[in-house]
Amino acid sequence: MSGMLDSLDLRILKELQRDARLSHQELSERIGLSPSPCARRIRKLEEAGIITGYTARINEQKLGFQFSVFVSVRLDQQRDNRLVSFEQEVTRYAEVVDCWLMTGSFDYLMRVAVRNLNEFEHFLTGRLTKIPGVASIESSIPIRRVKDQATRIT
Repeated sequence: MSGMLDSLDLRILKELQRDARLSHQELSERIGLSPSPCARRIRKLEEAGIITGYTARINEQKLGFQFSVFVSVRLDQQRDNRLVSFEQEVTRYAEVVDCWLMTGSFDYLMRVAVRNLNEFEHFLTGRLTKIPGVASIESSIPIRRVKDQATRIT
């Protein structure tokens, strides 16, 4: 369906990305379409899997997680069982909020959210380095977020 999106569908997606709590009435007013056709378009976008859900964006710092750390991990082997084992392990860790299988010199890139550097050290030395197959780890601490956009729409 992605090739079949028209300008109204794209405007719906942009508005919902800004505020998913908009009522159908408010959304329809913003995009210039009556509520019933607007609701039908939303339902079609959901059924097509373009809209996959609705969520609240949470400020991690307000919850006490003051540091994000980007962690690149290289495994000793890139075999299926090693990848699966690593992925199963990191999904258990609350500190890991994002994890991507990568191309290039590292196998995985993760974003880890922690309260402080001491908590990161405990995560790194007490958990991550103990996962079988982890060959090397490189960490980077971001200074500030320059852009914060959930999804690319156009």
